Amino acid sequence: MGKVLVIDDERPIRNALKEILEFEKFEVSLAEDGEEGLKMALKGNYDLILSDIKMPKLDGMEVLEKLLSEKPELPVIMISGHGTIETAVEAVKMGAFDFIAKPLDLNRLLVTVRNALDKKELVRETKQLRKKVFKNKLHEIIGESKAIQEVKAMIEKVAPTDARVLITGSNGTGKELVALNLHELSERRKATFIEVNCAAIPSELIESELFGHEKGAFTSAVKQKKGKFEQAEGGTIFLDEIGDMSLSAQAKVLRALQENKIARVGGEKDIKVNVRVLAATNKDLKKEIEDGKFREDLFHRLSVIPIHVPRLKDRKEDIPLLIEYFLDKITQEQGLAPKNISEEAIKELQSKEWTGNIRELRNVIERLLILGEKEISLSDVKQFV
Repeated sequence: MGKVLVIDDERPIRNALKEILEFEKFEVSLAEDGEEGLKMALKGNYDLILSDIKMPKLDGMEVLEKLLSEKPELPVIMISGHGTIETAVEAVKMGAFDFIAKPLDLNRLLVTVRNALDKKELVRETKQLRKKVFKNKLHEIIGESKAIQEVKAMIEKVAPTDARVLITGSNGTGKELVALNLHELSERRKATFIEVNCAAIPSELIESELFGHEKGAFTSAVKQKKGKFEQAEGGTIFLDEIGDMSLSAQAKVLRALQENKIARVGGEKDIKVNVRVLAATNKDLKKEIEDGKFREDLFHRLSVIPIHVPRLKDRKEDIPLLIEYFLDKITQEQGLAPKNISEEAIKELQSKEWTGNIRELRNVIERLLILGEKEISLSDVKQFV
């Protein structure tokens, strides 16, 4: 039914708990003090810990604290013959599943043990379900090539963390999709995902856009405005085409990353922000640094984890999958009649250079769906592409 570790310096208590739990078909291990128990708990694969509080070498509260930091999902039930309400509250506040006073009530003990194991199983099932959801979401990044599988693997590994990510790649490769997946697969997914296209905002407005402004900060500032960093509070901000950001805005972004604080344009008060920053660029930032157009310190702050998205011509084996995906997606979005595509047409599309990458391929498939025959043929491709 489960593996239980009992940590108690009183032999009669240890043996009594072992007998009771083994009768209920649990596999039970024993430790006679906190130090031994902690070592066993950290090394072993236990489903539940029962720990006394008052013990030599290491007391139960210290054992609990260590286990919470090393194995936060492992349920710990505290037991004590010196129990007080204050001790019980403190143990539960720290993260113990429950507190049981000696002499032990057998029925309450068994109910608490089962409840703790049920919760652990629920947490495990939730994690597995979340992983399945993660993988389904990643299916939106279409392809089975080695290059794109490496990108997917990196996203799965990095997404649950708060690490900053610098996404590089040519225009149209799908950098925004990588950023969206990093957000959706993170603990911040319930909060906002804010995208800022740094190349599309005039340099004189970028600081106001990112950090907001106070009323009267400049001529058209008729009221206070929150910037994108504040709007993304608790979530993710995606700075697309960050290589096009002005040096003055770069300095303020650097401060936000270093201190988790921003100041609105025209404001004197610092505002704390809690956001995860993702950035993307199609530029060679190292060359931009050499040319004095990008701050080296900001580059190092942003590129904790670099992810490079390959060009379409570097993963041509993915083109048939992408074609099928876009055929289905576009027909559904636009209410068009479904169409098949011939093998010759697919091979012809695979031979193209695709300088516009995925974006260009999508546009071409949309054009072929609208202008092509009932089955998209080689002649359609040669005529319309």
